[in-house]
Amino acid sequence: MLRLRGAVRVLVDGRSEHSGDVWIEDGRVVDPPADPDAAADTVEEVDVSGCVVTAGLVNAHHHLLQSGFRTLPGTRGVPMRDWLPTMAAAYATAGIDASLTARTAAVGLAESLLAGVTTVADHQLNWPVPGPDPAQEVADIAAAVAEAARGLGARLVFVRGTARDDAIVAAEGAEAVVERLLGSSHDGGVSPDGTLQIAVGPAGVHSDAEDTFRRLGEVASRHGLRRRTQANEQVDTEIALDRYGRRPLDLLQEWGWLEEGVTIAHLCDVTEVEIERLAAAGITATHAPGCDVPMGWGIAPVAALQAAGVVVGLGTSGGGSNDAGHLLADARLAMQVSGLVGAPLSARTALGMATEGGALGLGRSDIGHLRSGARADVCVWDVSGVADAGVADPVAGLLWASPGRRPRDVFVGGMAVVRQGRLLTADEGSLVHDLDARIQP
Repeated sequence: MLRLRGAVRVLVDGRSEHSGDVWIEDGRVVDPPADPDAAADTVEEVDVSGCVVTAGLVNAHHHLLQSGFRTLPGTRGVPMRDWLPTMAAAYATAGIDASLTARTAAVGLAESLLAGVTTVADHQLNWPVPGPDPAQEVADIAAAVAEAARGLGARLVFVRGTARDDAIVAAEGAEAVVERLLGSSHDGGVSPDGTLQIAVGPAGVHSDAEDTFRRLGEVASRHGLRRRTQANEQVDTEIALDRYGRRPLDLLQEWGWLEEGVTIAHLCDVTEVEIERLAAAGITATHAPGCDVPMGWGIAPVAALQAAGVVVGLGTSGGGSNDAGHLLADARLAMQVSGLVGAPLSARTALGMATEGGALGLGRSDIGHLRSGARADVCVWDVSGVADAGVADPVAGLLWASPGRRPRDVFVGGMAVVRQGRLLTADEGSLVHDLDARIQP
């Protein structure tokens, strides 16, 4: 049994918090023993005095491949129609294969853990030119990403995405990923230990046609997978109107993707009527301000979405647009810009998006909170230094104070993966070297 002892504040979830201890046993959060002193001989203790304790953060929208392609010339301050081919050219030069995705995933996931992110939803949209067995090539790439996550101790949601892929190839690839990574041992695409989940997700109506959405929807239905896509960022709306004469959500509804089990990222350009449609359909959303703001796509009206009953998670998107996987920083940004598009978000609301909001969008009730029975994904944030001096509310201070804050300790399933700010499961220098060696010309 593990006892995190003496926290200034424990943020259990968006409704409950307390001071004191967190108890962990067999990888789960548990209630305190009836007589804690009597159990002292069998308990490992970690002193968390001077710290705030939260659930591990859930990055509901990442593109781990982009971790190898940050701040490329021609990708900053340009419209998406220019950004996309620049990124595609960089991928083509490097050559997308399992060796590349293994290294980009390892770097992106290590960065995530060091920033307190214990679960990452990786939307893999880009693939090599199909060879003689494209489904197995997809499965090889997915397996490489999953192996990187397993080695680092992170939870992974691998989203078999598409961006102009052939619809049949996309569906066959999704089937191959499920078979390779999960076989028949899964519940709704989640492995028995909860460390791996499979989902499907076209990039959006701007890149993928109805047949792709329908075929991937059929795969999801067969295996009980979650479905995830992107909609109503600036370019998505423009292309949908130009190509189809209709708005993206109209198309998604017609194509069978405006229903429960679907999560939509971005949603910067939505009307009041569309928000009500999303809520009525049971859609969950992902806010990605760290991508949307610098790309000029706008700001999702999070407060209005939540007021309508839409569960909203938080994602960083990838290194090609955000350049970082620091979800807490993006929670801070979400809070700071929220007043520009309606009611301001509180720090607790933003933290809720970064934890349980993202988990619920993944269909996961076992992560994103610290209620008894939850998987023990835990972050310990030191708030005892000068950056937090004078802070009256230490939970709000996690976001308002100390930009760039990182956790002191991180546990995944009760196992320490970061202690005193140091990654325990891999050598950072080796990860950087391996990626550089793979992508440098």
